[in-house]
Amino acid sequence: MYKLINKVKEVNPLVLHYTNEVTINDCANATLALGGSPLMSYSYEEVEEIVSIASSVIINIGTMNSSRLNLFIEAGKAANKYNKPVILDPVGVFATKTRSNFINELLNKVKFDVIKGNVAEIKYIGGLDFKGKGVDSFDDDEDISEIIKKIAKKLECIVVATGKVDTITDGEKIIKINNGTCKLKSVTGTGCMTGSLIGCYIGACEDKLNAVAMGVLTMGLSGELADRDNIAIGTFKVNLMDTVFNMSEEKLFEYGKVEFI
Repeated sequence: MYKLINKVKEVNPLVLHYTNEVTINDCANATLALGGSPLMSYSYEEVEEIVSIASSVIINIGTMNSSRLNLFIEAGKAANKYNKPVILDPVGVFATKTRSNFINELLNKVKFDVIKGNVAEIKYIGGLDFKGKGVDSFDDDEDISEIIKKIAKKLECIVVATGKVDTITDGEKIIKINNGTCKLKSVTGTGCMTGSLIGCYIGACEDKLNAVAMGVLTMGLSGELADRDNIAIGTFKVNLMDTVFNMSEEKLFEYGKVEFI
């Protein structure tokens, strides 16, 4: 599994982002740091052409812009048409009725390969009780493996629930990742950047479940290694990007805390 990082650097996947303005620059840089090629677009006119050449497509609703909602749907449909892996980041889906309704529309019109969110977002999408406010989750302490597994079966895709322990499942196999640092919650965009890393791996590798797990592991471990000296968050953000850039198969193997269930 860890050697998939070499595949990303070899293939240089084109990761197409339909994402929010708050974190767009960080997502582009994280993609570049891992070895992918980022592409950002808000154009209706180029959807068909640009999706057709992409390696993967990310749809992130973090910044709800009314003029772009239909664009996200069209991009998802085009990804399905051209058989491109498509990732959904339902940021703050529980925060407003508008967000939840839009996510329901997306799920009805687009077949997603991966849905990535924090525990509260994933539980909300699955129709379960959750604890959340804004885009933040407060459900970090429970073992949600079986719950997430059921949600993955229901949605027929790989589901990622991030938290103190990150859980990834395709509805059958479960992968848990125990790397990370609480500072990842203190820097805006680390969740969005995780989506970018997933886009890099799934755009370069055929083994989708392990590709998704590697995206999550790369962010978690990079955060953990960047925070070894308990640094302030400004320095941490710089170190985080440097650590993603310097990540290797050997580091992933040596320091990765991964459980296969």
